[in-house]
Amino acid sequence: MSINIGEFSIPDLPLFFSMFLTIYLIAYFIVFRNWKPQIRPEASSCLISIFHGTPAVFLATRAVFSSSARSFASANTAAQNTVLDFSVAYFLTDLFHYIVFNPNDVLFIGHHLATLFVFLTCRFLVFHGACAILGLLILAEVTSACQNAWTLAGARKNDPESRLAVKVYDLLSPPFYAFYSIVRGVLGPLFFGKMVAFYARGGAHGVIPNWLWISWAIVVGTAITVSILWIWNLWIELFRQRKAKKIR
Repeated sequence: MSINIGEFSIPDLPLFFSMFLTIYLIAYFIVFRNWKPQIRPEASSCLISIFHGTPAVFLATRAVFSSSARSFASANTAAQNTVLDFSVAYFLTDLFHYIVFNPNDVLFIGHHLATLFVFLTCRFLVFHGACAILGLLILAEVTSACQNAWTLAGARKNDPESRLAVKVYDLLSPPFYAFYSIVRGVLGPLFFGKMVAFYARGGAHGVIPNWLWISWAIVVGTAITVSILWIWNLWIELFRQRKAKKIR
């Protein structure tokens, strides 16, 4: 799809990429200009994530349920392709952020590259399977707003000049961990299992090659596993800190 501006037609992907890049630059040079240089890039990354996460959940939900064909092998609709473009643009922008500011963060760079592989192949290679990919996107981003608020507070909680950040971080941690655990630890695996079972039974035969859906399954399965390990470690650290406070 493309967006018409006057007599010009601008494809969605470059338009969305320009939007996220602009938001990142505004965040870095204006919104967070008074923050410490060490945390300005992370804060800027969080801001573009805020502009992507929750809108992506609503856009993807609308795109999926507005279509009469909602099989994991259904042809992508124009609305679903727009959401895919929207997310590709975000992950490209955030990938550049990591390459510039955190080139040694192999885990996140690898995550973004793998995610882009899934989105791009669904969007531009097979033109099918958006219902499955957008369903995963909804589950991945529904916790985004809470996570970004928690991350921003965490970035400043060690700053003596920001006592509010410590309070917000401590207040958000338990509900965020619980919400994230339910989505990534329960709903995500259930949806993933349903998707893999559908493809394994040959539900996408003729439209999505076996090598591709297996690649998607590897990427998504790895992401879910890493997410579960991440939140598990956060729970352990939270209980350790609270136990230490009680001893004091």
